[in-house]
Amino acid sequence: MKRTLLAIATVAAGFAVSAPAMADAGLDLAKSKNCMACHSVATKIVGPAYKDVAAKYAGQKDAEAKLVKKVLAGGSGTWGAIPMPANTQVSEAEARTLVKWVLSQK
Repeated sequence: MKRTLLAIATVAAGFAVSAPAMADAGLDLAKSKNCMACHSVATKIVGPAYKDVAAKYAGQKDAEAKLVKKVLAGGSGTWGAIPMPANTQVSEAEARTLVKWVLSQK
């Protein structure tokens, strides 16, 4: 838990974090914010698999900003008819951590 909090604080402060720490922080945050109720890393549940999101947005320079906005405000139409609701329980810093982790999935 301490390692996760340190990783989140480090990311929020704008410092580089090692890949294992980011992986742990991203997954832990996704679990704690109930993202895993609709998403998984490898398979579609209600929303797309995180590996599919990473593949779709690979190489797009604005992907992080676009996805942070979607996490915070919600969205619809990109992955089908079921909308993703706004995630009011997620701060912008947490959304950035989540999105960086999602985009690192393969």
